[in-house]
Amino acid sequence: MEFVRVASITDIPAGKMMKVNAEGKDILIVNLNGVVYALDNRCPHMGGSLDNGTLEGNTVVCPRHGAQFDVKTGVAMGKAKIGPLKFLTTNVKSYEVRIDGSDVMVGF
Repeated sequence: MEFVRVASITDIPAGKMMKVNAEGKDILIVNLNGVVYALDNRCPHMGGSLDNGTLEGNTVVCPRHGAQFDVKTGVAMGKAKIGPLKFLTTNVKSYEVRIDGSDVMVGF
């Protein structure tokens, strides 16, 4: 596995998330109380940008239809909703993260 620098730890304060591009992919970086996680930034339901969503505890909520994902694992936690209809969604890919000094490194 190759680790690629995607940001500085100072770029992402605790309780915040940001989108980065690495290895041709949009990656969501989340800092939960000093522990950094990385996921694919696109919701598998209909492609919503998760960085435009909300962070509720350790769950990111897609801005398009409310699908929810655990930022620690990428596991889908809640269904996407369009009006009264609810749709199952798949998990988002999560990536291993290492901190090297002040560099946030994501494993591909």
